[in-house]
Amino acid sequence: MGSVRTLVGVRALRTMALAGASLFALTAGATAQQATARLEELSVEGTGRGAGATGGGQSAQRGADGRAAPEDPRGPVTGYVATRSATATKTNTPLIETPQSITVVGREQIDAQKAQTLTQATQYTAGVYSGTFGADTRVDYFSLRGFIASDYGIYRDGLQVLNYGFGTFKVETFGLERIEVLRGPAAVLFGAGNPGGIINQITKRPTTQPFGYVEVGGGSFGQVYGAFDIGGPVDDSGHWFYRLTGFGRQGGTQVEGAPDDRAYIAPALTYRPDAGTSLTLLTSYQRDSTAVTANFLPYLGTARPNLSGLRIPRSLNVGDPTINTFQREQAFAGYEFEHAFNETWTFRQNLRYSFSDAFQNSYLNQTGYADAAQTQLARYQFLTSSKVGIFQVDNQAEARFFDGYFAHDLLIGLDYKRYDLHDNQGTNFAAGYSVTPLSIINPIYGQILGRPAPYLVNSDTFQQLGIYIQDQIKLTDRLTLVLGGRQDFADNVVRDRLSPTNSSRRSDEAFSGRAALIYNFPEGLAPYVSYSTSFQPQIGSDANGRSYAPEYGEQVEVGVKFEPVGYGFFLTAAAFDLVRQNVLQPVPGTFFSSPLGEVRSRGVEVQAVANLAQGLNLVGAFTAYDLQTIKGNADQVGRTPTRIPEVLASVFADYTIPTGDWRGFGFGGGVRYVGRSFADVANTLTVPDYVLFDAQIHYTWDNWRAAINATNLGDRRFVSSCISANECFYGEARRVLASVSYKW
Repeated sequence: MGSVRTLVGVRALRTMALAGASLFALTAGATAQQATARLEELSVEGTGRGAGATGGGQSAQRGADGRAAPEDPRGPVTGYVATRSATATKTNTPLIETPQSITVVGREQIDAQKAQTLTQATQYTAGVYSGTFGADTRVDYFSLRGFIASDYGIYRDGLQVLNYGFGTFKVETFGLERIEVLRGPAAVLFGAGNPGGIINQITKRPTTQPFGYVEVGGGSFGQVYGAFDIGGPVDDSGHWFYRLTGFGRQGGTQVEGAPDDRAYIAPALTYRPDAGTSLTLLTSYQRDSTAVTANFLPYLGTARPNLSGLRIPRSLNVGDPTINTFQREQAFAGYEFEHAFNETWTFRQNLRYSFSDAFQNSYLNQTGYADAAQTQLARYQFLTSSKVGIFQVDNQAEARFFDGYFAHDLLIGLDYKRYDLHDNQGTNFAAGYSVTPLSIINPIYGQILGRPAPYLVNSDTFQQLGIYIQDQIKLTDRLTLVLGGRQDFADNVVRDRLSPTNSSRRSDEAFSGRAALIYNFPEGLAPYVSYSTSFQPQIGSDANGRSYAPEYGEQVEVGVKFEPVGYGFFLTAAAFDLVRQNVLQPVPGTFFSSPLGEVRSRGVEVQAVANLAQGLNLVGAFTAYDLQTIKGNADQVGRTPTRIPEVLASVFADYTIPTGDWRGFGFGGGVRYVGRSFADVANTLTVPDYVLFDAQIHYTWDNWRAAINATNLGDRRFVSSCISANECFYGEARRVLASVSYKW
């Protein structure tokens, strides 16, 4: 059945590609002579048509109908309400015309909440459970529509940021302009990603207007930080623009003896020789120095009291401060090129090389207690060294035209990705020595016994080539049909340096597609329906050296969007039925995974964002799932997978007084509810639900702004999730930050 589906898909893709090529030949020749005159009429700030246009950071203007003027899909969001995105379709498409559930978190909302991580920035977003593995300073963890998406589901500027095993990246949020959460399969355009969705982080870009910004702050756990952001024209020619963003932080965390230091610098440069051509160089370097803060702790002692009636202190360093370390250097270097040949055809090429070099040495608890009274945590020592290199290029040709009957926005693309990982992992077990247990009542440190020996030394290479085509067809002025198809070719090679006979190679190919309809009523109501499939080749191999089979997904989604003209709010609601096949799940007590089988996620999501009045912004979300394993081991079928809460609700508001004696003074806050989840496969252990409160006050005068932000205001101790009865994670403690900023 799978081969038949692939064959049909390939034929369909070839037919669509040939049609697109013929169309290009007919259209390009007819319009070439008019191209120069048309391009001269375009604004130097960008055409507003292609996804690569960059804005000058100006506030959105409104037309006669009350709607905001077209915003740059990679530029600033006015208030909290975004109107356009280039993530769901890879084209500059209004959100109200996009037949898929998507939420955009803009810079203003990130700053208002003082979100310092991707986890914190998405806590008020529908369909997302942020901080799945607790207060982890190493990686941003989250789930989308009930599925962990921190590995294949993180993107930056439309290109994947892969986190496989211990080869990881973490993007500094101060360097972002917006964060776009796309829910549901996106493989038809991206060729990879969790079927629950992806999170695309949009980097700050050069602006046409000169500006400057500096900020200093500090707060909980002795943290202090400084940041700057400057940019504008390089010269008077109107062709060169720059931006330089930097961030530095030092201090501790909620875990004693665990630092969280960072240095980040991001130069960017744009060249626009004419109104239809732009080349933007995007680079960044980041160095992190932290420790393991997401301790693997037993269920008894965290979610519930243990046999001695005790709970493990949230601040306990399960490792040893003298060796508990995590160091990472990462760099991104690439460009975005765009050229409009004429009013019909635009070509774009996005290219990037990403590099990460990480080292971790720590004591961990993952096997429970070492004594019957449950006061001593069993520990082992884990050491890893991982180097990652990712080369990616995405070529796109977009044509906007009218065929005599329908208006089209046709996109044809070819992308390539190569991922290289050098992965070294070792433990004390392989070295033949034991690690002293740690008392949760009177912890004693400094007992360093040896150096771990390797149990895994692998060199992994993953390559993927994909060709895709998408057509957004205006059947009428209000009815839009979106059709898309993609053919992928993937190759996965695992070279086992310790046991060469366990080396493996696997090649896969698959077709994925999407069909969707959306109708836009004049009042701003837009119901839609979509069907989509996904394909995710898996990197690496299991404990026996066998390469993982690819993962597949299939989803039906119906929804409605509401953006009434001139009212300043956007409401979306969606219901979906999603099935994920060949799901990998961690094997408790190991660093390996195994295919679980099939999991179904059914649910509803509601998201509201609003600029309700001058100075008043609001965001609210509600999510409810029905997660169930429908194929797998006998003890798993019919059960709900662990670590995923099935109900999420949140609301956040911020108000700044616009006039009068108190002008510039503001305040706000939010409430987050997270429902219960399960801590074991049999669903006999539950992780309790919890409610958290956030608050802030701020004052703006002239170009200055001072603010105090607090998250988890009541300092509630809660468990964010459990993988098993011996692997639970504490969530973030109360975090208070005071900041002062100046802009010019």
